[in-house]
Amino acid sequence: MNIKASQNRVRAAAVALAVAGVLFVLYPAIRPFSDESTLAGAQAFASNAWVVSHVMGMLGFLGVALGLLGLYVASAGTPAARQSFWAVVFGWLGTGLTLTYYGAEVYGLRAIGREALSQHDASVLALADQVRGVPGEVIFAIGLIWVAVAGVMAASASWRLAGLARWGALVVAAGLALYIPQFFFGQPVRIAHGALLAAGCLCLAAGLWRAKSAPDRPARTRALVRPQVAVTARASGNGTARLPA
Repeated sequence: MNIKASQNRVRAAAVALAVAGVLFVLYPAIRPFSDESTLAGAQAFASNAWVVSHVMGMLGFLGVALGLLGLYVASAGTPAARQSFWAVVFGWLGTGLTLTYYGAEVYGLRAIGREALSQHDASVLALADQVRGVPGEVIFAIGLIWVAVAGVMAASASWRLAGLARWGALVVAAGLALYIPQFFFGQPVRIAHGALLAAGCLCLAAGLWRAKSAPDRPARTRALVRPQVAVTARASGNGTARLPA
């Protein structure tokens, strides 16, 4: 992979990560919140805002997954590459499991809401608990836990980097770790949580955008190391110098 292509891939991932940050704020801000045992809840389920907001959440997770891939490309050839690789693995697997639940939440509950409105019967909304229950909620929880693990691994890998990438990855890891707990709170807390994730995603995206391409780092390192070895050899008076293979 040439230097220019590597840098373009990292920057494309940075853009996806920045967009994800914005979507994580818009998702709880647009999502309708109401008493889901009443016809007001049915109207929320059947609304366009319900679909749009949840699709934004889904795209947010996909953006994070692409951002993790960009971090892996940026860290290639460094000691952080191993951790960033496993961050990609856990992040993509976790995102896949998470999105299955979001699909049921968006399309299943929308159909239930429309049926409740057509019958003018709030008891139809009891089906929503079946859609959200086992096994879906278990798979959803596993997916979010794996995404959180990916965030921690990405933060560990990014700690070797300087500036915005390091601190942005830490904030993203905290936001992903808090994703399950924030479901137990109302809209204001969920918007605040989205803002936390957005701040982390934007900082990490800025750090990745500025990151030097991986193929360029070894060449710079060799250019710096070899003159130093030669100087050391001359200073010691030894005519032969051993260079790394």
